Amino acid sequence: MNCEDRAREVIDIEIEGLRKVRGALGGGFSKAVDLMLECLKKRGKIVVTGIGKNLHVAQKISATLASTGSTSVVLNPVQAMHGDLGVLSPGDTLLVLSYSGASEEILGLIPIVKRAGVVIVSVTSNTDSQLAAHSDAVIDASVDREACPFNMAPTASTTAAMAIGDALAMVILEARGFRKEDYAMLHPGGAIGRSLLMKAADIMRTGDRLATVSPETGVREAVLAMTSARSGSALVVDSDRRLIGLLSDGDLRRGLSRDPETLSRKVSEIMTCSPVTVRDTQLAAEVLRLYEEKSIDDIPVVDANGRLVGSIDIQDLPKLKIL
Repeated sequence: MNCEDRAREVIDIEIEGLRKVRGALGGGFSKAVDLMLECLKKRGKIVVTGIGKNLHVAQKISATLASTGSTSVVLNPVQAMHGDLGVLSPGDTLLVLSYSGASEEILGLIPIVKRAGVVIVSVTSNTDSQLAAHSDAVIDASVDREACPFNMAPTASTTAAMAIGDALAMVILEARGFRKEDYAMLHPGGAIGRSLLMKAADIMRTGDRLATVSPETGVREAVLAMTSARSGSALVVDSDRRLIGLLSDGDLRRGLSRDPETLSRKVSEIMTCSPVTVRDTQLAAEVLRLYEEKSIDDIPVVDANGRLVGSIDIQDLPKLKIL
């Protein structure tokens, strides 16, 4: 057996399954979205359940929903019969993952859930199953075959279920007007959250860590200021502290390559005029985008009046856990 060829075959089978599921999307999916949106609007939650491998998929789907602003928990159908049914409340939506639609553990939940006034959305390949018959919305998740050589181990079918869960979460996210800032609020401990919540003012250098000079300052003195501040650039300002230019390591090297007397000249003769700047109120995420787009190392930070208030040095970002 060629391992790489077999791996490609497995992936091809799963892609084939996803294409089939994509083609089968229709009214059932739209109805499921409407029911979930109504549930969330009324402060209900989406409870995701499944048995076997689908329980693991349910955990992932629930986590994605919760992290994108849709209240969600996972329900183990076995534990449900021993007290965990308490997580369900009238007005909730139960998202059931069951490829066959005939799992005993799942079917045992149905009458109890219906009596509790909980909406049922099923993701199944058997749209004629007992589960489907008792569901308020049914999403067809059928695939032609599993990637397992015995067509038994859930592979393509669980990939399809997870993709449907992702599709539900993303459609609901957009329908509810969930914003990048909302996402950051739910991820305050990670790099994503920090880059989305923090502003330029939170990560900029100020005070003695800022090398500021006037246009008339000599290049030699500007280099000493940069060394003292341990900065890769000197910021050139006028008497009102308005930014005029920036002297970077690159400017210095280019100047020296053209003129050995560069160190004796004025900063204004070799500085970069009108450098890229950011407002102190801009998000750190926007600063990161500028670094990527412009391939620069230092970005001056200005206030609403164009006055210099700080500088962001790319070497500081890993320490701040922004990169």
